[in-house]
Amino acid sequence: MEGEIRTPRARQLLHLLWPIVFVLALTTDWAVEGAPLGGRRGIVWATLGVLSFALATPRRLPRFVSGWAPFAVLLLLYGVLRGFADGLLFPAHITPQLDVDKFLFFGTVPTVWLQRHLWHGVGDIRPWDYVVLAIYLSHFFATLVLAGVLWVRNQRLFARYAASVCVLSGAAFVTYVLYPAVPPWLAGEDGFLPHVARIPHAVGTDLPFGGFGALFENGEKVANNVAAVPSLHAGYAFLISLFLWRFVHGPWRVVAVAYPLAMVFALVYGGEHYVSDCLLGWVYATGAFLLVSRFESALHWGPTPLPAAEPRSES
Repeated sequence: MEGEIRTPRARQLLHLLWPIVFVLALTTDWAVEGAPLGGRRGIVWATLGVLSFALATPRRLPRFVSGWAPFAVLLLLYGVLRGFADGLLFPAHITPQLDVDKFLFFGTVPTVWLQRHLWHGVGDIRPWDYVVLAIYLSHFFATLVLAGVLWVRNQRLFARYAASVCVLSGAAFVTYVLYPAVPPWLAGEDGFLPHVARIPHAVGTDLPFGGFGALFENGEKVANNVAAVPSLHAGYAFLISLFLWRFVHGPWRVVAVAYPLAMVFALVYGGEHYVSDCLLGWVYATGAFLLVSRFESALHWGPTPLPAAEPRSES
C-alpha cells in the first residue's frame, strides 16, 4: 500500500525534472551567450521550453509534434528568409514613409521631436529609457510566451493564435521583399534626418547586467535592417491585444490596450520605426486576425484539448 502511494509522487517528481533541466540550461546559456531573446535563438529556446512540458506529461507529446513543432518551423523559416529579403529585388525606400509621417504630423517627424525632448544621450540615460527598452524587448518573448500558454491550456485557441502569427509574418515578409524600407535611425545615418539615436540598442548595450548587448550584436548578423514596413513589433503587439480582448476583463483590458500603444511609443521614440510603419503593422495584424477568424473552422492544428484528469481511486 505504501509503495502504491509513493509511485505517483515519484512520477510527479520525475515529471518536474524536465522543466527544471530546461530552466538550468536556459540560465546557463543566458549567462554565457547573453539574453536568448532574438530571432531564431529565441524560437529554439521557446520550443525547448514547450518540449520540457511535453516530456513532463508524455500524453502531450503528440500535441507537440502536430501543433507546436509546425508553428516553430514556420517561424524559423520566416526568420531565415527575412534575412535574405534585404534588398533582394528592389532598392530600399527612404522618403515615402518619412513623408507620410511629415504629412500626418504637419511637417514634424515624431521620432526627431521625441528624441530632441526626451533623449539625453548614453551618458545620461533616464528612467523612461529603461522602460522603453523593456517594452521593446518584450517583442522577443511575448508572442512566444502567449503561444506556449495557449498550447498548454487550449489547443483550439493555440491553433487560431499560431495561424494568425504565421499569416501576419508571411504577409510582412512579402512586403519586405517588394518594399524594403529604411527605418528612422538608418535614415539619420544617410543624412535624410538629423541624427537619430537607436535608443534600445544604446540602452541595452549600456546595461551592466543581463547580456542584452549580445541580443543586438547577434541579431544584427541575421537581421534585415530594411524590413521596416510594416512594423512587426507593432503588429505582434496589436495581435496580442486583439486576441486577448475577448478573454480578459477589468484592468486587464486596460493592459491589453496600453501594450500596443506603449510599443508604438517605444519604437518611434527609439528610432526603430516611423508612426506610419506601426499603423501599417496594426492593419496587417487586424487583417491576419480577421482572416484566420473567418476560416477558423477549417483549421486542424493538433488534436482536441486534453480531457480533464480522471479522479484517482482511493482503493
